[in-house]
Amino acid sequence: MFSIVDVETTGGIGGQTRLTEVAIFRFDGVEVVDRFHSLLNPHCPIPPFIARMTGISDEMVQSAPDFEDVAHEIDRVTKGAVFVAHNAPFDYGFLKKEFSWIGLPFERHRLCTVQLSRRIFPGLPSYSLGKLCRSLEIPVKNRHRADGDAAATVKLFELLLTNDQHGLIKSRRVSV
Repeated sequence: MFSIVDVETTGGIGGQTRLTEVAIFRFDGVEVVDRFHSLLNPHCPIPPFIARMTGISDEMVQSAPDFEDVAHEIDRVTKGAVFVAHNAPFDYGFLKKEFSWIGLPFERHRLCTVQLSRRIFPGLPSYSLGKLCRSLEIPVKNRHRADGDAAATVKLFELLLTNDQHGLIKSRRVSV
């Protein structure tokens, strides 16, 4: 079982930066069997360049739930599954940080679709999610929004599973 995750944030992983959105697709290797998506109130201003990139404004998250209010759902959808994300250290690091701030552990086995893509599809011009999806003809709706990017990552992961001739995913040799 895999939980394919994407988050949007107020900035980089360090310091007091917070989540503004999370999307998770629970994927059994064939189909999505569960999902979770929510905006989150970061309780701090969203920097203008982040708001322009994501389209997420301070007004949109003002009445959104706090991380603590949705932590049980995030735990439920990811528990017992391999955590998969495009640039997994970023998404995983944010969730781990948010869980630690509310006093809860968050430990999952991880796979990074950037690393997997470099090994399974070598020689592509770029491994950023948007350019990689363009190269592999994966449609992306709502780029830089958690739900849209996570849905595209599901499609990417399906291709990775199909083309994984060396068993990288099954063996988790490229987990971070």
